[in-house]
Amino acid sequence: MPTMMKAAIFVEPGRIEIDDKPIPEIGPNDALMRVTTTTICGTDIHILKGEYPVERGLTIGHEPVGVIEKLGANVKGYQEGQRVIAGAICPSFTSYACQDDCCSQDGGHHSHGYKPMGGWRFGNTIDGAQAEYLLVPDAQANLSPVPDGLTDEQVLMCPDIMSTGFAGAEAAGIKIGDIVVVFAQGPIGLCATAGAKLRGAGLIIAVDGVDERLTMAKQMGADVTIDFRKVDVVEEILKLTGGRGVDSAIEALGLQQTFESALRVLKPGGTLSSLGVYSQDLTIPLGSFCAGLGDHKIITSLCPGGKERMRRLMSIIAAGRLDLGPMVTHRYALENIVDAYDLFSHQRDGVLKVALEVS
Repeated sequence: MPTMMKAAIFVEPGRIEIDDKPIPEIGPNDALMRVTTTTICGTDIHILKGEYPVERGLTIGHEPVGVIEKLGANVKGYQEGQRVIAGAICPSFTSYACQDDCCSQDGGHHSHGYKPMGGWRFGNTIDGAQAEYLLVPDAQANLSPVPDGLTDEQVLMCPDIMSTGFAGAEAAGIKIGDIVVVFAQGPIGLCATAGAKLRGAGLIIAVDGVDERLTMAKQMGADVTIDFRKVDVVEEILKLTGGRGVDSAIEALGLQQTFESALRVLKPGGTLSSLGVYSQDLTIPLGSFCAGLGDHKIITSLCPGGKERMRRLMSIIAAGRLDLGPMVTHRYALENIVDAYDLFSHQRDGVLKVALEVS
């Protein structure tokens, strides 16, 4: 086996480049995955721009599909050569936070066991998935076998995009027959739209300003699409609901404007489910917030991880209830990842998701 591998590393704000790094040495609770396919996430763009800080030299990426190359001595029930995925969030499942059903905020073995975003390790606090090999920590809890018959691209959204979008729908508490609006139909917003449909929403409204994304939103389950370039979104949604407002608004972009619009269209007692990664302070409009007396709920989510979450997501795909394959609009080899970042960060050529073919 070789000792070195190709990896996409963070050099400085504005620069992520391919370089050689040693293949990771695993401990008894870890696994080494040979990555076959991965992708670029909007969070990676925040890292590239310097809006989210990580250490220089860190391997980026958190959405791995691959094959088990090597297993630690304590990892049971898996085989080398087995196809697997691991969630973008890979908690230890041993901390206080994990046992408090808050695995994404896993603080490890600190005295209190909580750390904001602590479960997000790949490409954040440890080397990530945009590489030929990936160390998967706490592998017993985080490796999930890929069902026979599913391709890499069919399960590529499970580690993050699908899990995050669905988490937005779950956190929104959608009930059968609810009216739901999803602001922004990028990959996460599209998955939130699909999640709202699977949870039984009666009317799903999708908001965006890109024709291709609005078309895709229909494929994912939207009943009505609104182009913010052409109409006042808040007025249009209130008109659609007879002035009542929506039961749930899912914000999937991370901007003041979309957050505020989501709040303005909520009915009294409605839920704003926020999935955006914000890079500036938010302001809450007093009127829409009903001076704090409107019984609104505002809830944020970081995508759940772990092998059971991944198993459930893949079971939906295996059953044919959702096809996320059309979201892969471009394909690049890992060695051409700089070009892929350029395309994705500038949102050219109708890009939704890029499949990075590694091996």
